[in-house]
Amino acid sequence: MPADSERGTPALPHTWRPLGPRLAGIIFGTALFVVCAFAWYGWDEETRARFTFLQRATLVFFGLLVFACMYALIRSRVVAESDRLVVVNGYRRHEYEWAEIIAVHLPPGAPWATLDLADGTTAAVMGIQGSDGNRAQRAVRELRRLVAEASASQ
Repeated sequence: MPADSERGTPALPHTWRPLGPRLAGIIFGTALFVVCAFAWYGWDEETRARFTFLQRATLVFFGLLVFACMYALIRSRVVAESDRLVVVNGYRRHEYEWAEIIAVHLPPGAPWATLDLADGTTAAVMGIQGSDGNRAQRAVRELRRLVAEASASQ
């Protein structure tokens, strides 16, 4: 009998995280910070002194806002546990019992996967990003197998 990893069903608990948005957030966020820091310290003292406290506070505020948005994308994940599926989209956390999940979809061109729920609604799964290509397709197949196994055991 093949092992779980050979069949495509991951051992639980298992976490899926998007690779592309994580790399983009870390790399571009760091690059943006470095460029801004070099620009600020590249100016002479007279130019930096022309910025008022409010202007400096505004720049810091927008920097923190960009960081918060990037961090929200970076922390997105899907965690399959034996009794539930935990979906973290940005700063929101959703927990679904396996019985609540009907299907998992990632149509071509979709930004992320979606869950069809038993109550007729859908839920976004930002932890599986369509931009990750084959990695995302593999994650959707694994998640579908887990949903199928959970519904077969009921």
